[in-house]
Amino acid sequence: MASIKDVAAEAGVSVATVSRVLNDHPSVSAEARTRVLAAVETLGYRPNAVARSLRTDQTHTLGLVISDVMNPYFTELARSVEEEARALGYSVIIGNADERPDLQDHHVRNLLDRRIDGLLVSPTDGGSPLMLDAARGGTPMVFVDRWIPGVDVPVVRADGQAAVRDLVAHLHGLGHRRLAIIAGPAATTTGRERVEAFREALGAYGLELPEAYTGQGDFQAESGRRVTEGFLDLPEPPEAVFAADNLMALGALDAVRARGLRVPEDIALAAFDDIPWFVHTDPPITAIAQPTGELGRAAVRALVDRIEGRPGASVTLPARLVVRRSCGEPPAPPP
Repeated sequence: MASIKDVAAEAGVSVATVSRVLNDHPSVSAEARTRVLAAVETLGYRPNAVARSLRTDQTHTLGLVISDVMNPYFTELARSVEEEARALGYSVIIGNADERPDLQDHHVRNLLDRRIDGLLVSPTDGGSPLMLDAARGGTPMVFVDRWIPGVDVPVVRADGQAAVRDLVAHLHGLGHRRLAIIAGPAATTTGRERVEAFREALGAYGLELPEAYTGQGDFQAESGRRVTEGFLDLPEPPEAVFAADNLMALGALDAVRARGLRVPEDIALAAFDDIPWFVHTDPPITAIAQPTGELGRAAVRALVDRIEGRPGASVTLPARLVVRRSCGEPPAPPP
């Protein structure tokens, strides 16, 4: 493997000149820069990133801790984060919390030990002392999708309140009055926010959200299945179920089919967090879509701003309702 001395010899310059070229220092002449870059290409030289980080106190590495890598929403988010980071000259190390606070802290601790330059986190709850200490101790950090109230860290998220209102208006317009929700964990901001938005939207139509129509899930498919089974066992089951994330919606669909029932003929189903699979289910699922790629890119830009000494602003983008066929919508007219 070629060394920096080999590059210097090949280019006919000093080691210091090679170092300045590799670090994009403006003092190097165009002619010397051209020779060094040609030598790097010829020899296949790759700088030692670890050694360089010790000299510059930067690793050009970001940490990303996501809530559940099996959730297609977070998979897409991670992809957009990695793409934007690469475009800005950073690498990304990803940790999957699997919706477990202890595993989240494990990844945060390991990433900090690796001397990452900054940290992106979608918190599994709001009570992690390790994450609070890291945020308050000066580690550049940005919360994405979820956040911890009261912590002075930029938050990049989608606002789903208007989209939830649109969904309830859509369900009401289709004649549904008994509406239920499969809620996410109350320890997460998104879990609480979506239930409150749903309750407020129902109130605008003089409808209530009975306790029997509020099922506690955990953003996992099994909880969607379990909660929906409970709804179907009620003396008066709901006419429509709103799952507060995509995996719980898929679990709900499984529960309905296991009873020999049909969506939407026997019960309507809608979801928060649209995913590509929803157009391929039978029926295609009406869902609230978040601008996932934009969120990931905005989160990286906010974090890099903080790393490089700029303020780094919070960003809120709108979610939107995508109407399909799972709530009793009329068939689309033929093309």
